[in-house]
Amino acid sequence: MAQAGLQTTKKAPRSGAKDPVEAAATRRAVSNILKGSAGNLVEWFDLYVYTVFAAYFQSHFFNSTNELQAGLEAMAVFATSFLMRPVGAWFFGRYADRHGRKAALTLSVTLMSAGSFAIALLPTQESIGMWAMILLVFIRLLQGFSVGGEYGTSATYMSEAATTKRRGFFSSFQYVTLIGGQMLALLVLVILQNTMSHEMLTAWGWRIPFAIGGVAALVVMWLRRTMEETLSAEQVAAAQKPAVAGEAQPGTMKLLFTQYWRPLLVCIGITLGGTVAFYTYTNFILKFMNDTSGIDKTQTSVINFWALFIFMLLQPVYGIISDKVGRKPLLLWFGITGVLFTWPLLSLLAKTQNPVLAFVLMMGGLVIVGGYTSINALVKSELFPASIRALGVGLGYAIANSLFGGTVPLIGAALQKADRIDLFFTYVTVAIGISLLVYIFALKNKTTSHLDKEQGHAWTGKPAESASQDAKDSDDDKNDLVDA
Repeated sequence: MAQAGLQTTKKAPRSGAKDPVEAAATRRAVSNILKGSAGNLVEWFDLYVYTVFAAYFQSHFFNSTNELQAGLEAMAVFATSFLMRPVGAWFFGRYADRHGRKAALTLSVTLMSAGSFAIALLPTQESIGMWAMILLVFIRLLQGFSVGGEYGTSATYMSEAATTKRRGFFSSFQYVTLIGGQMLALLVLVILQNTMSHEMLTAWGWRIPFAIGGVAALVVMWLRRTMEETLSAEQVAAAQKPAVAGEAQPGTMKLLFTQYWRPLLVCIGITLGGTVAFYTYTNFILKFMNDTSGIDKTQTSVINFWALFIFMLLQPVYGIISDKVGRKPLLLWFGITGVLFTWPLLSLLAKTQNPVLAFVLMMGGLVIVGGYTSINALVKSELFPASIRALGVGLGYAIANSLFGGTVPLIGAALQKADRIDLFFTYVTVAIGISLLVYIFALKNKTTSHLDKEQGHAWTGKPAESASQDAKDSDDDKNDLVDA
């Protein structure tokens, strides 16, 4: 049966009148988006706290006396957490498609909270030797598992909870909160840098942000109790029915790989260049500036904070634009400008010692990346029907993110150490170029998507389709290029 979700279809009101049904739907969407995105913010705050405070705690867990080597080891541990993302995407995606989005989102933030508290209390190598590093790796794997499930499920939930005509705007808040999580991590860093000595931060102050993340996650758990479920009771019931011989059940790998493998490959291709560029300009960029520019660490933290703040505010703007012109033009903007300007922006950033110029260059990169970050979650959600959406979006993202995005800090740090940072610029440019080919040849613009069929058409205003028509169109879609 086609999902009606949280949408309500009604004839347009008289000119100048305010449609109370539409207003109520918008209020419900805002409420659910806030509750869903709050967890996203906390999960990504916890994730990014590790990288922005790595310079202060790395000496407690890694033996190297060389700062670059210790930083490389810290980034290697960061990269290992990405190994669990496909596993988390599979587990939580299946869970969300079979038991509901709300239950999966609540479980993921619970695990992230536990991981944050564990790092805040973790003994160092001075106390327990190499077990400190082993436990740190284990905790990061647990958090990687959690985040792997959060992305696909939250992308699915926010796309389904959005109102029909404003899907781009509402779904952009996934990256508002994702960026907001990193921005809050930087804000905590700046506050602690200005209120504590370097010695205090290195000794014990680095534990504070992990404790903050754990407490914030508990608050989100409480908020998510009142989220509305976007997966219909009929779909949940269908997923719980005993398997029929020869048929794939909803939310299973069999269904994904036998009927929706093409959208899965497109999802990976969409993500590849975007995740590399995003981690370059929002995650690795702070260490990159600290190691190459000669700008004071406190100043680079401030530069990153304000650049990310503006970048966060731009996400809904891009989302609104996509609701007018479609999703594909924004992805083309990212792909074309990313290929043309990545090398010049990063090479200049490596040489400058001017904080203002460094801010302008970082902001230029983020304006480019915004074409991807603002609407990529929605584009991926539109590739799959509700019965396989969380698993398809989550697994496609996690595969590309683990192989390419999560390894950006490690690759960048290794090439820095080898004095071949120019190869890193090439790597980022080529990754964006590969995704640009996907945007050009594998996506259409302003055509009917699975979300349109389930919840009402964004471009034509047509209501949601019947179950039989939806099933027929789903079969037809397998031979078509993907809608965007």
